[in-house]
Amino acid sequence: MENLNEIKCLACENIEGELLENEIKCLLKQVPDWNIIDKKIEKIFKFKNFIESIEFTKKVANIAENEGHHPDIHIHWNKVKIELWTHSINGLSKNDFIVAAKINNLLERNNK
Repeated sequence: MENLNEIKCLACENIEGELLENEIKCLLKQVPDWNIIDKKIEKIFKFKNFIESIEFTKKVANIAENEGHHPDIHIHWNKVKIELWTHSINGLSKNDFIVAAKINNLLERNNK
């Protein structure tokens, strides 16, 4: 199984279509605590205060820019909800799981 933290997102024009249900289930195992909602994956992150939420959001923005794959980000004081899906196919692609894994890895590195 590929380590999602070690691969880069594909350009959206190179994505042929949505992932199959079995592919989604396999990839979802690699991004703990992310949930499928409609045709998206999402996760809510909780912090001590607004400033920590904003600092986390800045780090997510850097990941998104580096990968060329951008999530929807919703900030509610000490909570940040990240939604990922591939807009060009209106569904899930491997890119969504790559970015989710890198966001999870960001928190794991901060907790060490």
